[in-house]
Amino acid sequence: FDDLTEEEQQLIVEQLEEVVADVDPAALRKEIASLSALVDQAKLLEHREVESKLARLRDILHSEGVFTDPTMKLLVFTEHKDSLDYLAGDGKDGRPLGKLRQWGLTVTQIHGGMKIGDRDTPGTRIYAEREFRESAQVLVATEAAGEGINLQFCWLMVNYDIPWNPVRLEQRVGRIHRYGQEHDCLIFNFVAHNTREGRVLSKLLERLREIRKELGTDQVFDVVGEVFPASMLERMLREMYARRTDEHVIQDRIVREINPQRFRAITQSALESLAKRDLNLSAIVGRSIEAKDRRLVPEVVEQFFREAAPHAGLNPRSVAGAPHTFRIGKVPRNLLPIGNDLESRFGRLGREYGRIVFDKAHLSNDATLEWVTPGHPLFETVRADLVERASDHLNRGAVFHDLHRATPSSLDVFAASIKDGCGRTLYRRLFVVETDAEAVMTIRQPTIFHEITPAERVSTSSDVPNPDRAAVEHMLYERQLEPWCAEIGAEREREIANVASHVDLSLNTLIERANMQLAEFCSRQVEGATVQGLDGLIAQAENHLADLQNRLERRQLELELERHVAVGDVTHIGRAVVLPHPERQSPSFAPILRDDEIERIAIEFVKRHEEARGWVVESVESENRGYDLISRRLHPEDHKTALEARFIEVKGRSAVGDIAITANEHQAAERLRDDYWLYAVFNCASTPELHKVQNPSRLGWQPIVKVEHYRVSAGAVRSGG
Repeated sequence: FDDLTEEEQQLIVEQLEEVVADVDPAALRKEIASLSALVDQAKLLEHREVESKLARLRDILHSEGVFTDPTMKLLVFTEHKDSLDYLAGDGKDGRPLGKLRQWGLTVTQIHGGMKIGDRDTPGTRIYAEREFRESAQVLVATEAAGEGINLQFCWLMVNYDIPWNPVRLEQRVGRIHRYGQEHDCLIFNFVAHNTREGRVLSKLLERLREIRKELGTDQVFDVVGEVFPASMLERMLREMYARRTDEHVIQDRIVREINPQRFRAITQSALESLAKRDLNLSAIVGRSIEAKDRRLVPEVVEQFFREAAPHAGLNPRSVAGAPHTFRIGKVPRNLLPIGNDLESRFGRLGREYGRIVFDKAHLSNDATLEWVTPGHPLFETVRADLVERASDHLNRGAVFHDLHRATPSSLDVFAASIKDGCGRTLYRRLFVVETDAEAVMTIRQPTIFHEITPAERVSTSSDVPNPDRAAVEHMLYERQLEPWCAEIGAEREREIANVASHVDLSLNTLIERANMQLAEFCSRQVEGATVQGLDGLIAQAENHLADLQNRLERRQLELELERHVAVGDVTHIGRAVVLPHPERQSPSFAPILRDDEIERIAIEFVKRHEEARGWVVESVESENRGYDLISRRLHPEDHKTALEARFIEVKGRSAVGDIAITANEHQAAERLRDDYWLYAVFNCASTPELHKVQNPSRLGWQPIVKVEHYRVSAGAVRSGG
């Protein structure tokens, strides 16, 4: 009322005055008395807690252990703010205390009147999400929490009220039932079976369950909005009440509209490509194998954060009795401006953090922990702070020593990205170009810095390569960036083709349905049917059809732009000089120096061994990946598909001796674990003798501090640990 204009307000007041003037005062007093009695009766029933949904809610809390297990989380959705207050009211300023609070549960809430806010501002949505994660046992929410909030740490949900829009029901389910959820989700839908509306909603849910069972997929709930548009159920219910349409007629229409064939067509459109010949299954399997090598393990993330945090003013403290768990406390003021700059990309940086972990597996035991990983605002802020602090050092360059190098070289480090036609960054990677003493340029992996040691005393000579940066960048474009862009472009083309097929199927079906509805309204108009508001219905249908057609055109244009990819943002980060280690000829390092001929014999011996097993071997010796070979066991009927892969580090010795690995190889072993193999070949100068060790990170490696290597005895290798 307050939002109306003065003229509209005055009109309503005049209409009310006319109604009141026609009312008999005695009859009005009698009606007020009757309503007062009903109010008193309602309050008595509320106090007794006999309302069927409330009683059912309490039964669920008992049966699912919410009252006995304080770590059990419960998400309750309501349609109306009144229902939310009834369940979760805080009892302040004369408001009643919500039933859940009366039952002794810790409760927080999210509703449409709350701002998005942040994790440090009470009364905002993000703060309530954090409160639910860390302390509150129950979250009661309206549709404000139906989208954009990840409540994956909860797996028990009650829809206290069912929305008339099935899409909103799917959005609610999506808050907890999403990729990465480690528990079976338990969802209860409360429907009043003794009402016409309740029976119609029950028929809708029953029909969806039937189709889900018939198709054997949960995707039914993902695409319900495309089969059964958001406004259709609402129109049906309004028709039932306004035109007194029989509820059985409405239920029959639900059965006709929601049919398995339509669901099957849409759900299969996203999966059809899996059965097509042009889908490169071997490429997918190959990428999954490569992903094992590139994955960032929690130990590496933890090590980086713990080493970088003190430079940023943070002091992660280990939590007693909780391995790999740290307490952070307040975030230093110097980090807040950096966090603000990064907020649009990674979310708002908190002012304070409690206990954090770097391994998601720990969350299954304690949902109140904060998982910090690349992409988290705290991690990204610390990383950005470190980059800023190191910028001067990067500009000046650095000097390293390499135990296995006899001549100097230079390393140029670049960052480059791939962008689509919309300007979005799809990928961003680091690249290293090495220039040796003969001015020969070679692409190296960034992990090369794990194999060399920072020089304590800088001493360079005139024979250190100093290549022209433009020439280095040209070589990088030609040898690495252009092939990388072509690879991403081909992959992008396949992905967009599948998405475009799904978009066309979905939106064209909706357009066809909207055309049929518009045609029906127009036919009624031509026939002279006396339908109240028919002109408005026709205008509404025309607008809806135009909106769908515009959506299809916009999406097709977006997809066309997304097909195009290009290299962008190539940045030269810095240059390093690599010198032969000054102690490489000392007796203590002689046993671990690389002998190229012995290593060649060992590599060839291992290749023959793997090929004799029927495996296919690929050499990656020059790429600094932390291993020398990838050996694949191929599918017997599809030689482009690998069923299994081994990442093999080969070490050759002329006789029998200790084995040394670099820090890069040690990290690769820790990262790949059982997929990583050490193949040690002894007696390469006479009769080669092969010893294989799976997951050599479990061996008792002793660090060699001066050269960032690790050593283990020949006996440990022979015994396999």
